[in-house]
Amino acid sequence: MSPAQTAVKAAAIPKRLTDKVAVVTGGSRGIGAAIAQRLAAEGATVILTYSASANAAEKVVSEITAQGSKAVAVKADIASEQDTAALLAEIKKHGKIDILVNNAAVFEGGPIDQITLDQYDRVFGVNVRGLVATTIATLPYINDGGRIINISSGAARASLASFGIYSATKGALETLTRVWAQDLGKRQITVNAVAPGVTVTDMMENGLPKEAQQAMAAKTALGRLGQPDDIADAVAFLASNDARWVTGKTIDADGGLTF
Repeated sequence: MSPAQTAVKAAAIPKRLTDKVAVVTGGSRGIGAAIAQRLAAEGATVILTYSASANAAEKVVSEITAQGSKAVAVKADIASEQDTAALLAEIKKHGKIDILVNNAAVFEGGPIDQITLDQYDRVFGVNVRGLVATTIATLPYINDGGRIINISSGAARASLASFGIYSATKGALETLTRVWAQDLGKRQITVNAVAPGVTVTDMMENGLPKEAQQAMAAKTALGRLGQPDDIADAVAFLASNDARWVTGKTIDADGGLTF
């Protein structure tokens, strides 16, 4: 996209999140980076976390600040209590936050006769325990009327061979989304999830052969794979006041994917 096209796109994005502060976990690449950039484009100050990719995280921050918005990157592996403390220290600098996007996740696959309990512990440790820990830790700093948005996956409800452990973590996430919406309704905090379909990221490019990518694109109603921006746009809607009457729901952002 040329600088002129970028400027036109930026001008067309509504400023629904002016003066809001958002936390995006796993915001250094892929879907997380797109979410951080979209929320910033709508006016939010973004605190994005990363576990290892410092250069990638700083690149996202630079791109956001170059557009006139505010962002900061914090090294915080959500599975680490010590790193969560680092995130809270940054949040305290801002006083309160308005939006928490639980995006950080890991994937390890394999059929049931080949996976190990160590794999189970790693995947559940980040995708479920880490998400719960981050939400519990940040909840006292979320303003009443705030937003919690969990990034799920179409795999939560699909029967995909070798996806058992990963899919189970996303199923747990969607259950937590429904229940937390009830728990936090008294504070007018909405809790929703976005479930991407097959989306073009580094992880997908490295793990899915081109032939398989083409086959998955053919299974969508719109005839293409998802892009990180497709997911970020859905998250931005849920983060805004336009979604004030939506809570406890999972939005499938998958282009009409069928299996």
